[in-house]
Formats: sequence, structure tokens, C-alpha cells
Amino acid sequence: MIMLLFLIGKAIAEVAESQFHAKMMSSIFYYLDMLQTIFYHIQSVDARDFIMGLSSTTPVSETTQLCVFDLRRGQHEGQELDKILFFFPADCPFSKQLSVIGLSEGLITFTRIFSPEAACDVIEAEKHSHVFYEAEPDIWMVMVVEKNKEAEAIWRIDALRKVLKEVHSLFVTFHGSVRLLLEKDLNGGLVRAHLYSFITDYIIDFFAGKKLQLPFFRDCLKERGTVQMLTIGREAAIGVQSLVRAIESSCGTNAACSSLILFQDLLVSTTLSPVRFDFIAQDDTVNLFTYAVLRLTPRALSSKTSSWSYLRKDNPSSQITAESILTNTGSESKDFYTLRDVSPDSQSQRYHVPRPLQRDRWSKGKDGFLVTDIWGADFDTVVSTTPTLWLKQTEEKVYLYVYQQKNVTVIILVPISSLAEQGISMVKQQLLENVSLKILLIEEKLTRGWGGENAYHVAGYRYLLFDSNKNMSRASPPGKVATLAKESLLALKKLREEVDLEKSRTKKDNPSHEKDLEVCIRANNNSWVIARVTRGKELYMVLEKASETLLYASDAVEKFSNRYCDRAFSLD
Repeated sequence: MIMLLFLIGKAIAEVAESQFHAKMMSSIFYYLDMLQTIFYHIQSVDARDFIMGLSSTTPVSETTQLCVFDLRRGQHEGQELDKILFFFPADCPFSKQLSVIGLSEGLITFTRIFSPEAACDVIEAEKHSHVFYEAEPDIWMVMVVEKNKEAEAIWRIDALRKVLKEVHSLFVTFHGSVRLLLEKDLNGGLVRAHLYSFITDYIIDFFAGKKLQLPFFRDCLKERGTVQMLTIGREAAIGVQSLVRAIESSCGTNAACSSLILFQDLLVSTTLSPVRFDFIAQDDTVNLFTYAVLRLTPRALSSKTSSWSYLRKDNPSSQITAESILTNTGSESKDFYTLRDVSPDSQSQRYHVPRPLQRDRWSKGKDGFLVTDIWGADFDTVVSTTPTLWLKQTEEKVYLYVYQQKNVTVIILVPISSLAEQGISMVKQQLLENVSLKILLIEEKLTRGWGGENAYHVAGYRYLLFDSNKNMSRASPPGKVATLAKESLLALKKLREEVDLEKSRTKKDNPSHEKDLEVCIRANNNSWVIARVTRGKELYMVLEKASETLLYASDAVEKFSNRYCDRAFSLD
């Protein structure tokens, strides 16, 4: 079966490169027949056990698989393992890893015949969903998730794909591109060490106890890959602008430094130039905001739970660790990573890999700056090395400083090229002298004007407002969303899937055209589930206490749009 998949992919590629004639058509029909056989095996019980190696009673963490592979590697017989760059679960036998990746490669190669610019996005089998994402040219990420016992997918495919996009984008922010790491070490050991530690630390946040809980239908009123802004008054805005100017003047470098200011888990200000969220790259602001919410804000520092799922009730005593997942890597410590390389002629190698997503590695110092030893330390002074990361838009490496005053977190990025290592302490001292008092005053103003966790709650509504042009979203508070009935959330999940599908079709037909949509659904529990899409803005809403008439539900949306969305979704 494994070799069959590789042979199919290779044969189809050869056919695709030939001229279009009768022989090619007959070959395509031949491979279609073979592909039909593959799909039959996918949906059969025997093949399901073959591909997944699991039974229906296996915990969620074992019925989900995530892999990263390189289509350019392992093209010769006996070297198939070389294409595997990452696989979760890490202790999955190589035969099963090759089964998943071989099937994925065959499907990618086959679908490229008919859609060279965009290969397959998702394959829906009877018991599993296979989600595809081409993170970089020929670098693919695939997630395989099991459907529930009723054979109904509780996942929204686009939400799962955004998980893959997010982890790759964060990876590039801290380590650079996967392809670049492969070029530095042709055996692939370096990139595998980085991927295994980074992705494992990332998915730890999705564990509830010992089970993996990916975003599902209860997360449909959240949008990954966006920032949530804090609404502030004129006086506070002036104070924030003054603080930003003080930060820039305190860096004292030839190149301009950048900054992000957060209040709790909400973005207040950013000086990073915006970049439209698309297939190629995410906005640097989105990446830094995401990382701050995951690991740097006061809530992240004090909480052992994930910031992504508001329904997750973690038991700290039963939390799984990254080291317990990496059972086949031989990890010897929190800083050094020993990899069992899959290259034919390689042996175990030991790499020093910074793990920026590792939990409980950031803490607040006496001077207000957050400190970490993730990036190592100077052996002579025992002083932690200053954290660094890559900015995608400017393609430059920067130092990362984080200052925190109660609910306010200030992220400062200084280009490495403009600052010597010995100048780091001087910059920190200047920041303390020039901006610490301003930060204190801003924190007091923002706290006085903050309405609490329900500040953006609108009585009677459960909503998600999403602007794809600005990468911004606002939603009902998690506690309010948790009150919705399961029937309402399932109906919303199906509605969002239909919108995702329609948007995908429109983008493929005419990438420059944005289609307006309006959909209203009456759920089984008589709640109204509504979607409106216009000019890059999307509004999703659930009304459980609305009248039975569609006119009432439509009027409720109009009132919301007029009051909170600057009439962006109004029909008149």
C-alpha cells in the first residue's frame, strides 16, 4: 500500500508533464480508477486501522495526527523516511507515518493535474477529515482528525487549517523558514529538531488533561489569526501616542524600533506596518500579538491553561508535558534536543534549540522587564541571552524586550544590526528612565476605563465581527458564548462552513472579487443563526431569544450593525 501510493504520485507527475493527447487521457482514467480504490480503502475499517492504527475508543489525542513533510525529499526507493520532517504522535511507528504521508502525497500530486495553482485543501472520508496546507513551496502540513461516532464532523475545516497556518507562521517568526533550515543542514536533522520541539510546545495548549481538544463547533465565535483591539477614549489615546514616541526616542538607534502595547489580552497600539493576511504571509503584528497572549501577558504568566479554548477546564495535576509527548526523540533536557534522525546514513545528533513556546519559562524581573533563559545564557556572567525573532516584512532580526506594569504589556523590538550586545543594558536603562512612569500612568487610565471581561457584551446577542482586511476581530465574551445551546453552535458551525466554501469558490473564480453574502438559518431549537459578509467584513450572530419571524431576526441584525459596525452590514 505504501509503495503503491508513492508509485501513483510519481506516475501521475510524469503523465502531467507530457503533452495532452489520447494516451494521457487514458492514463488519467487509469489513475482515477486506482484513486477510487484508495478512497475505498480509506473508508473501510481495515484501511482506517492501517492508516490511523487506532480504534474508535482511542482517546482524542491518539486519533489526531499532524505531519510536516517535504515533497522534494525521499524520491528514491528506500529513502521515503527522509521526507518526514515532523509527525505527531511522535511515537507512531514509521510504517503508519509513511501511510499517512504517502496517501497525502498521492492526493496532492493527483489534484495538481486539475488545479496546478491550488492542490487539495481537504479530503473527507467516512471516519476522518484530512486537512492540507502548503506552508511553503513543497513543504506540506497535514492534519488528520477523526469524526465523532455519529459520523458527523464536529470540526470546521477552515479553523483546523488556520491552526496549521498559525503554528507555521509563529515558527518562521522565531526560527526562519523551513526551507532555509533544510538548506543549512541537508540531512534534515536541524529542521526536525526545531519542528518537533516547537510544534509540540504549541499543541500542548490544546490538551485538556491527557486529551487533545482542537478547535471545534463550540469555538465558532472565535477567529484565529486576528487581533482583538481595546477601544479607548481620546485622552487615553493621546497618552498612548506620547508613550510610543518616548519608546522610539529611548532606543537611541539609527534604525527605528517598533513596539506593541497590550492591555490584558487586548491590543492597544502597534507601530509595525500592517500586511494583508493572505496565503503567503501573516502580519507581524498578528504573530507578536498571538505570542504575547500565549506566553507574555499577565494572564499567560499566571495561568496554566490555554488561552484559546474558553470551555476547557484544565486540571493542573493532570497536565501533559511536551517531554511526555516527545517519547521517541530522546530529549535530554529542556534546552538540548537529541533527535533520532530518519536519514539513511545518519546517527543521533544533539542540537541546541530555543523553545520560545515552552510553558513557564518567562517571569517578571524586579525592574519590570520579563526575563527568560529560553535563548540560553552567557556562561561567564550567567546572564540570559536577549530573545530574538524575525520580522517577515522587513526581513530583519530584532531583539525582543518585554516590559510589564500590572495589566499593561509593552513589547519593544530593536534591530540587531543597529545595536551591539553590550548596548542592550544601556537601552533597557534608558527605557526605564524615560517610559516607566508613562507606562504606569497609561495603565491607570486604561484600568479606570475598562469595563471588565464583559465590556464588549451586547445583551441578547452572541456575535463574532471579523475584518479580514485589517486582521481584526471582536466577539462576545467567552462566558456568554458558553451559555449557547449545542444545537445553536452546531448550526453556526454548518453555516460558517457554507460561507467558507462560498468564499473559497469566489476566490478561485476571481481572486480580486469579494462576494456579498447574507444567510439566515432557523436551528432545531428555534434559534436564529445569521451570517453577513460584505467588503471583507464578516458578521456571525446567534439569537436564541428572538421572535419566530425572519423579519424580527433581520431587524435585530440591522440594529446591531447600525450601532456597533458603522452600518457596515446594513441593507439600505
